[in-house]
Amino acid sequence: MIERVTSCRVCGGTSLTPFFDLGEQPFANALLKNPNDPDPRYPLALLFCNTCSLVQLTHRASERELFAHYVWVSGTSTAIHSFSEQFSDELLRRAPLAKNGYVLEIASNDGTMLKPFLKRGLEVLGIDPAENIAAMANQAGIPTEPVFWSREAARDLVTRKGPSPIIFARNVLPHVSNQRDFAEGLSIALAEDGVLAIEIHYAGVILKDLHYDSIYHEHHCYFSLRAVERLLSECGLQAFDIMQSPINAGNIILYLRKGPQSPSPTLATLRAEEEAQGVHQLGPWQEFAIRAKHHKEELVALLGKLLSEGKSIAGYGASARSSTMLNFCGIDNEILPVIADKSPLKQGLVTAGTHIKIVSPAEMLKEAPDIVMLLAWNFKEEIVAELRNSYDYTGRFLTPFPTISIE
Repeated sequence: MIERVTSCRVCGGTSLTPFFDLGEQPFANALLKNPNDPDPRYPLALLFCNTCSLVQLTHRASERELFAHYVWVSGTSTAIHSFSEQFSDELLRRAPLAKNGYVLEIASNDGTMLKPFLKRGLEVLGIDPAENIAAMANQAGIPTEPVFWSREAARDLVTRKGPSPIIFARNVLPHVSNQRDFAEGLSIALAEDGVLAIEIHYAGVILKDLHYDSIYHEHHCYFSLRAVERLLSECGLQAFDIMQSPINAGNIILYLRKGPQSPSPTLATLRAEEEAQGVHQLGPWQEFAIRAKHHKEELVALLGKLLSEGKSIAGYGASARSSTMLNFCGIDNEILPVIADKSPLKQGLVTAGTHIKIVSPAEMLKEAPDIVMLLAWNFKEEIVAELRNSYDYTGRFLTPFPTISIE
């Protein structure tokens, strides 16, 4: 179910220093049908590889336990639908040869990101291990295979369909327990003149903006540019460009090809900035742990003050990252009686560990909360606009990251 990590996931080094313990926590997406269901907890802590500087979890959970049945779907976010169009434009601009063959997405979820390619008349294929989500994608007309990606899966796919000239994998590389096997699978499946796009939540932003809520069992590691480039280059994939992603408040998209590549000015600049920031040093990450504990104290004190003043508080966004923050800070159903979420897959369930009811936004607003706490704060603009414009909510919003604020 879960095992201790004794060697680095990227370089294999054994000089590993633990630096941040968030306590025992449930799997973030293991939502419960009722509070009396079994609710197991597992160690959640970070360590630093003194050889290659990769930040990673101290324990590895079973992929099948985490992903075979999933409750997060891309299509519930308006921002992701908008971004899918921009992303397809950017990727096709860098991969003109991709107009032949098929577009392959690894961890394709409900197929939202593949739809713009399909609309352009391109053949698409999604690969996703969650059987329930893959079934949803197929029903929506996005061909999707429910498979865990690996070298073996890649070889099977190439035998059946040939290599793909354009592959992308968004927010999945940190989720897999064997990063090298996954990356080698990408290299096997990519055509010799193809382009690969990898999106990750960037460790430099996590460190700078204190995104400790992005730490959960599904995220086995937290990639710096140096660490992810090292892994991919050892699998024959070389970065040539990079761009900021508007999703998740701190994502970057790395573009790669096979063979030697000259870095774009943007990529060269981020490499230099990363060195200057100290992302590859243990000290700043130890300070990160201290800052996280101070943030916890400040947030808990603020919520206590608001409740003592008679304010009612509800949450919005039963996201995986919210699970980490709620459990780390001890924010349970006595503080937040309800959390709204647009996903029908989550409505009617309760949060793991903290046992907070998850309901639709309309049901949450029936209680007329004085304050809505933005647990999915990385979609703040979208959520605020929806509640103000579609539901006429006139109360205030509490944003917990990157700094705590009420407005």
